[in-house]
Amino acid sequence: MKKLVEVIAKALVDHPEEVTVTETEKDNATVVELRVSPTDMGKVIGKQGRIAKAIRSVVKAAASRDDKKVIVEIVQ
Repeated sequence: MKKLVEVIAKALVDHPEEVTVTETEKDNATVVELRVSPTDMGKVIGKQGRIAKAIRSVVKAAASRDDKKVIVEIVQ
């Protein structure tokens, strides 16, 4: 899931070299933290959070094939 989030985020931002994605296990879920440049934060979140919601939907669909729970957090 880490690679999927990284590819999507790098396609959206102006500074792809500043995109970092970390993956950790918490409880029964995998938490994927996405960090981008402060200037690119709006591009990743989108108007009214639409882009962020779309990223989470794609990751959730990919995770459901493996019966996993994945949480995507966008961190400043």
